[in-house]
Amino acid sequence: MKGFRDFVLRGNVVELAVGIVIGAAFSGVVSALVRAFLTPLVGLATGATGDFSRRTITVHHVEFPYGGFVDAALTLVLTALVLYFVVVLPLTRLHERLTPRHEVQPPERDCPECLSVVPAQARRCAFCTAELVAPASELP
Repeated sequence: MKGFRDFVLRGNVVELAVGIVIGAAFSGVVSALVRAFLTPLVGLATGATGDFSRRTITVHHVEFPYGGFVDAALTLVLTALVLYFVVVLPLTRLHERLTPRHEVQPPERDCPECLSVVPAQARRCAFCTAELVAPASELP
């Protein structure tokens, strides 16, 4: 039982569970937004009523209700667009602003005496104080 408790109380598992619950709730809100506002706008643009769920096509007296599929596909595409522009893009920009930029590391080399890594421009090893030969780029 202790192993299961440790597994469940790990940070990643709890964060994942919270993310799934919030994602489900957010998905409901975004789906409602898409169905209430964006799908009717698409319907206005295409000349339809905006509700494709009742659309059917009949072939040889067989009815194919394609409207539900069109409605679901529109909801998927519009939900992805809303999520990208409302969540992903702003969070990416915020992450870029808050993430420290990595400084370029100067070239390094090994000290021939103690094999410690020292900057390539160093003339003396910081670890064993041995004098270092100038790098090949600085030799006359």
